[in-house]
Amino acid sequence: MNPANVTSYAVYTRPQAERTALDNLLRQGYLVYLPRYRTEIRHARRRQIVKRPLFPRYLFAGVDRTSMPWRPILSTFGVSGVVRFGDEPTPVPDAIIDTLREQEAAGAFDRIGIRRLPSIGHTVRITAGAFEDMIGKLVELGDQDRVVILLELLGRQVRARVDLAAVEAA
Repeated sequence: MNPANVTSYAVYTRPQAERTALDNLLRQGYLVYLPRYRTEIRHARRRQIVKRPLFPRYLFAGVDRTSMPWRPILSTFGVSGVVRFGDEPTPVPDAIIDTLREQEAAGAFDRIGIRRLPSIGHTVRITAGAFEDMIGKLVELGDQDRVVILLELLGRQVRARVDLAAVEAA
């Protein structure tokens, strides 16, 4: 991402305004990178592959500190702030951004072809962890690849939050 004098910073955007902030920062001459992953969505009996931000509400802006001030980023439409330590923005190492770019290009973050879980209310089996081999009812699809399962433990029903990868249809 970075020519010689460019330093990258993490920019915190308004909710669901990553694309707006990206466009406005590009118009101002900043080098901007928004890491994204591909995922499949279904709507009205149609399947569509879309790109979503890898880090919701964050993107990276490259600033040539010799010729550009970083403070105008704060007043850019769609931006909420810049990750800072004290009054100065905290630089993000080039190696991190380069690795993110490589991984994104290789499709390492994509969520296409992930096995489908049963719908809420269906019976599932936990395949790993403390509740391994227990059968329960899927009650909630959480965020960050976690699900909530209703298990029968000691004569009562208990909600357990487990990794999505550790659940299969029973």
